[in-house]
Amino acid sequence: MSNGKELPGALVEEIGGPYGVMEEHVDFLKERFNLITMKELKGNKEQLSEKITCIFNWANKPDVDSKLLKCLPRLKVIASAGAGVDHLDIKMISSYGVKVANTPHAVTSSTADLAMTLLLVSARSFMEAHEIAVSPKTERFHANWVGGDITGMTLGIVGMGRIGYKIAQRAKAFEMKILYHNRQRRLEEEKSVGASYCERLDDLLQQSDYVMLAVNLSPETEKLIGKHEFQMMKPSATLINISRGLVVDQEALVEALQTGQIKAAALDVTYPEPLPRDHPLLRMNNVVLAPHMGTATRDTLRLMMEDMVHSMMDAVNGLPVSNEVTG
Repeated sequence: MSNGKELPGALVEEIGGPYGVMEEHVDFLKERFNLITMKELKGNKEQLSEKITCIFNWANKPDVDSKLLKCLPRLKVIASAGAGVDHLDIKMISSYGVKVANTPHAVTSSTADLAMTLLLVSARSFMEAHEIAVSPKTERFHANWVGGDITGMTLGIVGMGRIGYKIAQRAKAFEMKILYHNRQRRLEEEKSVGASYCERLDDLLQQSDYVMLAVNLSPETEKLIGKHEFQMMKPSATLINISRGLVVDQEALVEALQTGQIKAAALDVTYPEPLPRDHPLLRMNNVVLAPHMGTATRDTLRLMMEDMVHSMMDAVNGLPVSNEVTG
């Protein structure tokens, strides 16, 4: 209760656990909302469904479908952590009069940091270097063991949105040549980082030493990078994906890596996540994999949570919803 009024109800997957509200965020949330878990809702749907005005969608949980929406008559908004909303059916949700909000501003820096981490780790063969350094079989370090260069190399960024631009800023500091492909030319951004625009994706692929995927997943970008695109890339090129796994045709990626069409891949995202434990990408020495950790820093997760709360409070108070996703 707050000022004698009942707090608005917010549906969450659980408190704690792999998909639940982070324990360190609970107090902040409970000051503003009555947190109701999915287990509680299922156990007392008749009483609790009328109380829920918001869904706190953390790590893509709870699952949002028409069955859930039909039982929440007072629902106003679904606040989703992160920039991507491909796990939500926006059109279906809108048909129930419910708004969707995300957290695009909170995630940009940490995701761009992770993108450059993947580039650096892959380029310098850091995983192999670590194994050499810690192996009990290592008696001396070979002077002629080398990795790849970064300074002076060409980075091709596919998707010059908020995250793509942050990546470009970091790449500029590494004195890389920057190309980008985007639906619309971004003159201010390209001037700021000294980037060159490639209207055709093929032109970017043919010139780039590192190809960085930073697009949203949509019907237009699903399997954007496939067999043809790998044929366009240099045999010495590395693919880096920090967007969504489905942006890449993974079968074509495996073939490109196995046949030497491209040199390497560094992936924060795959499809599915995690990959089946017998997937060929898990056994390749020229692949670096991360567990979808672009936003996984304490400060970023806190900012995401606070942005979600802001959007939820906007909806509860009848205000325009900040960070509303409209399409």
